[in-house]
Amino acid sequence: MTQRNGHPRWRQILIAGAALVVLLSVGGWFAYARIQPTEISGNTTEEYIASTTTAATTATTTTTTTTTIAPIATPWPTYGFDAGRTHWNPSLRHRPPYIQTWIFHALNLLEFPPVVADGRLFVANLRGHFFAVDATTGKRLWHKPTRHCSAASPAIADGIVYAAFMQKYPCAKGDFSGNGFVIAWDAATGRRIWSVETPALETSPLVVDGAVYVGGWDGTVFAFDAKTGALLWKTQTDAQITSSPTYADATQTGSTPAVVIGTNGGSVYSLDAKTGVVRWRAQSIDRLGSGREYFYATPTVAYGRVFIGNTDGWMYAFGAKTGTLLWAKAAGSYVYTAAVAADNVIYIGTYDGFIVAYDAGTGSELWRFESPGAVHGAPTLMDGLLYFSTCEGCGRNGVRASKSGPSDTYALDIVTRKIVWTFPDGQYSPVVADHERVYVTGKGTVYGLRPTP
Repeated sequence: MTQRNGHPRWRQILIAGAALVVLLSVGGWFAYARIQPTEISGNTTEEYIASTTTAATTATTTTTTTTTIAPIATPWPTYGFDAGRTHWNPSLRHRPPYIQTWIFHALNLLEFPPVVADGRLFVANLRGHFFAVDATTGKRLWHKPTRHCSAASPAIADGIVYAAFMQKYPCAKGDFSGNGFVIAWDAATGRRIWSVETPALETSPLVVDGAVYVGGWDGTVFAFDAKTGALLWKTQTDAQITSSPTYADATQTGSTPAVVIGTNGGSVYSLDAKTGVVRWRAQSIDRLGSGREYFYATPTVAYGRVFIGNTDGWMYAFGAKTGTLLWAKAAGSYVYTAAVAADNVIYIGTYDGFIVAYDAGTGSELWRFESPGAVHGAPTLMDGLLYFSTCEGCGRNGVRASKSGPSDTYALDIVTRKIVWTFPDGQYSPVVADHERVYVTGKGTVYGLRPTP
């Protein structure tokens, strides 16, 4: 068949098809560019307080100087060790090999690690059973069956242990019909000191300067008096909160202290610690106008900055004073882990199976290690070794890549970047420690390990 001008129709079809291909290619390129934006590099002059500490100078040598937070006497009093959630206690010097001295069965899944103080461990399982455990023997000291779900670490201060809970089991995410609560127990006896009903709470409490901070599924951040449970303030954010609050002291903010927290709306808020007033709100990158993905990870505050990974797979650094986006880097398929901050380096894990180290100032990727599986829980740094667990099944139903692997725990030497120790249990969070032992969090079990001489 031919057209009236005598040119074959197939030629017109080819020309039209080529034009369509070009159009789709150009449109696809712009769409991809918006979905995968250009990385943002940072500098060491804008809102940056460099640390003079050294996490590891050789494979076996460390210094004992602290990070930007003042030294803490309690071995591991809160999720992430300190109020800045740096996940590094520089005074602890344990290295493998280890000898297992006890095992504690927590009856159900453990999504977050224990805290350690005064010879006791405190931990809650998914179904809300809360335990106090003797750190020397692994024996149960007291037990509270709350019947409410828990996906958080407790916190301890001045002989009081604080814990936050979701609705009654099974606690379906997104179901706002049930309430949770925050509670304070005497750490030695388990006697209840106070309890306050709240919306469902999936955050690890932050306890600083006589206040307890938590964030709710309804998007509210609360501050309670640590002694009485009286409400000090509450502030509404833009979306559900599954991240935990982190403290930015005056050194970090350049003024008065603030509480920093992420939301499922892709926002990070800095709230005045005394009043709850919003100081700034920053956001993750919006891809193709389809909305932002959420901040599950707890922020890490160090070096005058807020470091936080997003489930969009990117790692962000915001100025703690202004909320300015200082750098943003594509890390992997998903980032659920909170970050380790030590020696001006930021360490995270990804669902597609990588441990990534970034320069805290510039955001430059320093190195990348391929782990045996997806990494969900925040790593822990101790004596030059980065401990992390791999999560079997994490990201299995996601739209982006996840790496299938065992549910084990590993120690990675940050200098040689070699695995130097493996433990045959783990899932979400790796280890906490005191000056005598290392405590490994398995799927539903806590192990007490003692370094060999």
